[in-house]
Amino acid sequence: MKHLDTSTFKSALLAQRSSLVEQLAILRGGAVGRAEASTEHFATRDDTPAAANSARDLEFALDAHDTAEIVAVNAALKRIDEGSYGECLDCGAHIAEARLRAAPEASRCIHCQEKLEKASRV
Repeated sequence: MKHLDTSTFKSALLAQRSSLVEQLAILRGGAVGRAEASTEHFATRDDTPAAANSARDLEFALDAHDTAEIVAVNAALKRIDEGSYGECLDCGAHIAEARLRAAPEASRCIHCQEKLEKASRV
C-alpha cells in the first residue's frame, strides 16, 4: 500500500468528534449528565409511563452510541499520532483506503471486522 496521507483523515476525525460532542451536549441538555438530563426531560411529560420509559431508553441508547463513537474517533486520532493509523488491530494488515474514507475511525480491516461481528452474534 502506498503511503497514507493521514492529514485528511485527521481533519475528518476532528470534525466528526466535534459533531458528536455537540450532539451529546444537546441530548444531555448541556453540561449535565445523561441521567440528570433524562430525569429533567421526562419529569414533565404527559406520556404514559410505558411511553416515557421507551423514550428514555431510546435517549440512553443514542447517548451510549455517540459516546462509543467518540471513543473510536479518539482511538483513531491516537493511532494517527503514533503512526499506526490504517493498520488492522487484529491482523496488522493495511486497512483499505476506501474503508478509511467511509469510516475514518475504522480500526480493523473488513475481513477482521466481519469476523468480529460474526462472533458477537453467536
